[in-house]
Amino acid sequence: MEAKEQARAAVEQISEELVGLSHRIHGKPELAFEEESSSAWCAEMLTGAGFDVEDGVCGLPTAFVATAGSGPLTIAVCAEYDALPGIGHACGHNVIAAAGVGAGLALAQVADDIGITVKVMGTPAEEGGGGKIIMLDGGAFEGVNAAMMVHPSPHELARQEFIASQAMDISYKGKSAHASAYPHEGINAADAVTVAQVAIGLLRQQITAKDRIHGIVTKGGDASNIIPESAGGRWQVRSRTLEDLAVLEPRVKRCFEAGALATGCELSYEPREKPYSEFVFDDDMVELYRRNAEALGRTFSDLTREDRERASGSTDMANVSLALPAIHPMLGLDSLPAVNHQPEFAAHCATDIADKAALEGAIAMAWTTIDIAADEAMVERLVAHSA
Repeated sequence: MEAKEQARAAVEQISEELVGLSHRIHGKPELAFEEESSSAWCAEMLTGAGFDVEDGVCGLPTAFVATAGSGPLTIAVCAEYDALPGIGHACGHNVIAAAGVGAGLALAQVADDIGITVKVMGTPAEEGGGGKIIMLDGGAFEGVNAAMMVHPSPHELARQEFIASQAMDISYKGKSAHASAYPHEGINAADAVTVAQVAIGLLRQQITAKDRIHGIVTKGGDASNIIPESAGGRWQVRSRTLEDLAVLEPRVKRCFEAGALATGCELSYEPREKPYSEFVFDDDMVELYRRNAEALGRTFSDLTREDRERASGSTDMANVSLALPAIHPMLGLDSLPAVNHQPEFAAHCATDIADKAALEGAIAMAWTTIDIAADEAMVERLVAHSA
């Protein structure tokens, strides 16, 4: 218990700084791979506490790895800080960053006593770009035995259902013409998008309840009296697992091909990043986190698995979970009816309840790590399984 009290005291001692970090990030939302201030603020706090901080890891200017301790068990705490276009921190990554930094700073106080090395991973571009996947492929997680992070949500959950996802950009190339005088001389790229959308709408009847297909039109033409020469959109296809995704995605691609075939346009279909995978939770780590969060007074939702599946999303942390044991609990912000990716949820992520969640999330992750380090069988299992 002494290590846990030290960790808790460490978070409480710097609580104002951690809340300030969360609010600064919230007040200056930065998009994927552009999180220059957010990543720097996180790294500066860790550097000031004696962490060895490596910036720009894996060729990503806004990624960092901060290390403290020298024990044989290496635990990574992931911090996200990218915002959403147009609505800022409507997924609460400012809270994630503060909680991740807080957990790292707390664990640094006891790392050598409990036999761990703690790494705080600054991971950019979760909202599109797959920063963790790039870092995983680049070796940033090499030697890490387990990883964890927390994430704001309307509900407190020890585990959330995360499904596989592939994002892509599609564009059509046709031929412009005067829309009134010479429409027959044009090849309408916007029509190709329309045909594809209709085909996808019809396809939705034949997909499973766990599949998702959604997207936006990013270009539909330049003027109402010009046949659009180019048009396109950004789409996302999700399914339960990578294996299921590999079956669904070609069916969706054929819908876009139908648009090209029907109109005579040329189609460009480009995946935006490597697919996000399904999440495989480490059950032992989940249970330890649950007990520690409850000890802090956090109350978990009684959502059924069906409810969790209905609200499923995707994360690049899932790819990390396929490589090494990992957890991704959700911090409830009592925000309903506001939910993630709404401006109203962004507002909830800079409130007293969000600040409390960030601090308690930091302590819960630190306590979970301390419990792991005290369990010889679990340490042996995790040390035998590194990225």
